Amino acid sequence: MATVLRAFKFALDPTPAQREKFSRCAGAARLAYNFALGRKQEAHRQREALIAHLRSQGMEQDEAKARVKIKIPGKQQVYELFQELRGGPGQGPGGIAPWHREVLSHCFQSAWIDADQAWKNWSDSVAGRRAGPPVGYPRFKKKNRSRDSFRLYHAVGAPTFRLESYRRLHLGSRLGTVRLHDSGKRMHRLIASGAAVVKSVTISCGGQRWYASVLCRVATDLPAPTRRQRQNGRVGVDVGGKHLAALSQPLQGRELIDNPRHLRRAARRLKKAQRALSRTRKGSARRRRAVARVGRLHHAVAQQRATALHTLSKGLATTFSCVAIEDLNVAGMTRSARGTAQKPGSKVRAKAGLNRSVLDAAPGELRRQLQYKMSRAGFFRGSEPTLRCPMTP
Repeated sequence: MATVLRAFKFALDPTPAQREKFSRCAGAARLAYNFALGRKQEAHRQREALIAHLRSQGMEQDEAKARVKIKIPGKQQVYELFQELRGGPGQGPGGIAPWHREVLSHCFQSAWIDADQAWKNWSDSVAGRRAGPPVGYPRFKKKNRSRDSFRLYHAVGAPTFRLESYRRLHLGSRLGTVRLHDSGKRMHRLIASGAAVVKSVTISCGGQRWYASVLCRVATDLPAPTRRQRQNGRVGVDVGGKHLAALSQPLQGRELIDNPRHLRRAARRLKKAQRALSRTRKGSARRRRAVARVGRLHHAVAQQRATALHTLSKGLATTFSCVAIEDLNVAGMTRSARGTAQKPGSKVRAKAGLNRSVLDAAPGELRRQLQYKMSRAGFFRGSEPTLRCPMTP
């Protein structure tokens, strides 16, 4: 028996009143995140200025850092400062958030946690404590540019979030019950049997559609490979731009899985929508409608790509006992061939088209999905960097 965290994502069908509440909660979370990030950046600037002043007086770098006692404020310090500045009833006129009682406090709390994590990711990356590509300096979230989202928590002992039916998700007394486009049967059965406990719910907006991602702690047995998987044995997967995957043995009668090229299929509509967007005036209502149309088209392409990848990765994970996939450097493969002013590149336009095809295939996402789906089945043995293989008996 193993305990894992598993997320169930549902498309929501909220009422107009619920949409307004979701937007207000997302706006509150964005304000709280920017407030926390502003306090962190201000403390960081003061710290760097003092260190530079001590260095100018001849002090060594390490000694100057040890001498400066300014610390980056965390969630608790940000919360105390926010209480002083938020305003509201009994606190006099003005304030940065006098309406804070009208939204859930979890919107502020989760945003401050996210700000702490974003700052930690950047500082660990600068200090060399974080693997992977460098993490940029944390940036503020801008309305109409960043994704609207907020996260809700509840006491596990007295759960507030629950499925009232397969198509109804209860989000507490303030937000009420919201209808689901999808069926929550799988999650409902896990919770009803006591195998799953809801930890949190993240509400987000994509392409003018609201989604709920329910994070559950699930107790599950790690099964052994099935009879069909043992019979099919191993399969090698070669991903590319022309074919989404080339398999060493057939999956549902096919060894070559064509690349659906969702972005290319939507190129004509995107071109038309983006051209209409470029002809609008900034700040106008017509521009907001044009931005929303472009966002819907890009969101539709992302959903189509995700559906194709999930279908392929699930078929591989449930059909074969071992899946071997190449470890591609996607960032290096899709680097521009433009070059520099001194050494300009060649065949830049052809390379740009190849880059679009590779990114549209999303080989990194396919590898990520295979990894966690094989792990969920209890088969993952990731000792080799290029092999994602279930344990065979």
